[in-house]
Amino acid sequence: MPEATLSTGSKLLSGVSAAVHERVVGQDQAVEGLLVALLTGGHVLLEGLPGLAKTLMVRTLAEAIHTSFRRIQFTPDLLPSDIVGTPIFEQATGQFRVQKGPIFANIVLADEINRAPPKVQAALLEAMEERQVTISGQTFQLVAPFMVLATQNPVELHGTYPLAEAQLDRFALKLEIGYPTRDEEKTIVRRVAHAEPTPIDPVATVEEISAARDEVAAVHLEDKVLDYIVELAFATREPAAYGLADMEDLIEFGTSPRATIVLTRTARARAYLYGRDYVLPDDVKRMAPLVLKHRLRTTYEADARGVGVDEVLRRVLAAVPAP
Repeated sequence: MPEATLSTGSKLLSGVSAAVHERVVGQDQAVEGLLVALLTGGHVLLEGLPGLAKTLMVRTLAEAIHTSFRRIQFTPDLLPSDIVGTPIFEQATGQFRVQKGPIFANIVLADEINRAPPKVQAALLEAMEERQVTISGQTFQLVAPFMVLATQNPVELHGTYPLAEAQLDRFALKLEIGYPTRDEEKTIVRRVAHAEPTPIDPVATVEEISAARDEVAAVHLEDKVLDYIVELAFATREPAAYGLADMEDLIEFGTSPRATIVLTRTARARAYLYGRDYVLPDDVKRMAPLVLKHRLRTTYEADARGVGVDEVLRRVLAAVPAP
């Protein structure tokens, strides 16, 4: 890949990152994850306590790109038609016209996704996987590019519907939003106390993002690095073969081939983000927890021992040697 192309793409994404950080203080890993998802076209699940700027982060990212953006507040009484749209009868013509819903946008924020009932989540699943929706038996293609950025609260379980495994698997990345540091929180308070958030001028277009995605696909991946990715996936399925026999009773099921595909794509995107046309093992290590965590299921035995998914992944990464 020409060095000038890499430089242009890296500067483009740096501009988007800088625009997001004009409003969002800290959260560097989450912002990097959003940029990686933007480069791969993957959907993202953001998990964190209320008040940690999840919605602000997504909204600012959308504003930094000259694209369409819609926010859907998920509630228990939401209907699938509230998302995908519904037929409307027009008296003037005597015919039905399809009123498209908020899902017809480039970036869709699904706020508190786990508060929606299963039928709504199923409608969203079709949109996420097939890039299309069905309204009264008619199929409508969604606009391209299309991304769902969903948020959920990890502790408030009253009135929620846990996401099905099939739906979780459709999210390329799961980003956990944590508390800011003391200095970051002081900066946040100063910004909010003195002025309202300033408007964000778009720094990238849909066409530029699409071109960058094509360039990401051309990032070189050595066979040794691909072998490393595959071995990580197999270590979650056959831990005993990697010296992790004591984890056989802790993992209910490992990651699917979709996880291997997503990890490959996100590793390429991270390399591109840092101005490289080749993938390093470090790119894989950095993206692995974000890609694999929500695709692993631990057993009740693991819960009883106090072993979480984070610990399982830490041990898997330590057991599989990097090239």
